[in-house]
Amino acid sequence: MKKASLAGAFFVSAIWLSAAQAFCPAPAGLASVAVQRVVDGDTLRLSDGRSVRMIGLNTPELGKQGRSDEPYAVAARQRLEALVADSGGRVALVPGREARDRYGRTLAHVYSSGGANLEAQMLADGLGFQVAVAPNVDLVACQQAAERSARQAGRGLWRHSPVLKAEQIRRSGFAVVSGRVSKVQRNRGGIWIELQDSLVLRVAPNLLGQFDSQRLQALKGRQIEARGWIVDRSRRGGLDASQARWLLPLTDPSMLQRAR
Repeated sequence: MKKASLAGAFFVSAIWLSAAQAFCPAPAGLASVAVQRVVDGDTLRLSDGRSVRMIGLNTPELGKQGRSDEPYAVAARQRLEALVADSGGRVALVPGREARDRYGRTLAHVYSSGGANLEAQMLADGLGFQVAVAPNVDLVACQQAAERSARQAGRGLWRHSPVLKAEQIRRSGFAVVSGRVSKVQRNRGGIWIELQDSLVLRVAPNLLGQFDSQRLQALKGRQIEARGWIVDRSRRGGLDASQARWLLPLTDPSMLQRAR
């Protein structure tokens, strides 16, 4: 039954394919490259040796070093494998403004031979989360629309809400969290948005120009939803007892929204 329901979800997502193309159309004149293998749901290995991290998409992690696979991690990899196979084993790349990540991987938007944006397709299938890390934010709007489609339909990882309450955080890593803003403070370290004494969101000084500071200040007392990679500040030592243990750096305004 699980296989049948998954196949049904992918049939529905195939209908979404044309919409995904409309939201994130491929630029003209892109050259294709051969894919050697799919590493996971958001990473490809090309035949020329490059590793490509897909911009705007974060899929559940496959198990490593004795850890179990996160829910939908295997399904995400299998779906991307199918999309690449349907594209004849070749894809087209649009490099990001920031061309590489800290691991040396190429950062790029990935398109099928038919012009479909594969990040949007994965998001529409409910097999990953939309993420935005400046300066690679050109397709944020269409990727948000793709994820919204999956969320509203309850597809994939949105079948059961993955959103954590701020007080439920137990470990570092990517998460979508919700909570009520108890404090907003600005200092030399940027803007700090505290959620119920459990989690603090930070806008670094070099990113303040991308955010509306007045709107951030007005969030006090409101219920919000944020996403990103959570850091355990207690590991660094010197954490005051009054400070929240968990920190989530905000990398783009789209990573912070009013709670649904």
